[in-house]
Amino acid sequence: MGLDEIRADWTRLGSVEPLWAVCVDPGKRLGGWDDDEFLASGTREIGGALRRLAALGLRHGRDRALDFGCGAGRLSNALAEHFAAVVGVDVSAPMLAEARRLDRSRGRIDFTLNDRPDLAAFGDDSFDLVYTDLVLQHLPPALAAGYLREFTRVLRPGGAMVVGVPDRERATFKGLVFRFAPWPLIRFAQRRLLRYPAPMRMHPLPADRLAALLAEGGARVAASDEYWGGDHWRHLRHYAWLPAEPGR
Repeated sequence: MGLDEIRADWTRLGSVEPLWAVCVDPGKRLGGWDDDEFLASGTREIGGALRRLAALGLRHGRDRALDFGCGAGRLSNALAEHFAAVVGVDVSAPMLAEARRLDRSRGRIDFTLNDRPDLAAFGDDSFDLVYTDLVLQHLPPALAAGYLREFTRVLRPGGAMVVGVPDRERATFKGLVFRFAPWPLIRFAQRRLLRYPAPMRMHPLPADRLAALLAEGGARVAASDEYWGGDHWRHLRHYAWLPAEPGR
């Protein structure tokens, strides 16, 4: 699987059910998300994450933030309450159209289509904060690894990073299905039984692997907190920073 297939699937999801595809809740199918409720969930998440960074002593700047895999802009809008400028990038044009519809930032968010396997559109040391949540697991591991390396490149020295991603499958029936069942069977179940508009691949990223990838660019993980994961996955939210070292 490559980026073309990911773009096709998420273009379909963004065209049919953009809010539900971002926040998968069985009770919110078929337009069940209210716009204000959807954005409020992002406000709560970003507020909690920024408080956690502060508690860890990771006091980044507040000039510019990157929301990687921004989808419909749920977190981009929340970040705009704390940063002078926010860039939201996504591979799905319909998702970005929905994000622009929901933009409450009064011009502080730039929603950008990025269909490359890198972040070449952005220079080194471009952002004070890089934030991504529940995105990397939908990418093939090699592609996710490449983006993690790019995060450290575009992050400013002294900047912080928040990465939310499943660490592993849980030892439950559903978790074991995702671990051992062949992808064509999972795809069939998602499309035909669960009636997803397009399938959603899932790939866990072990914490030690993530830390090693960030360390290649000089970033360090300060904490990894377990959070929502249902009965499928063990999700971790990793809080990292790039030391402000001279000569980087």
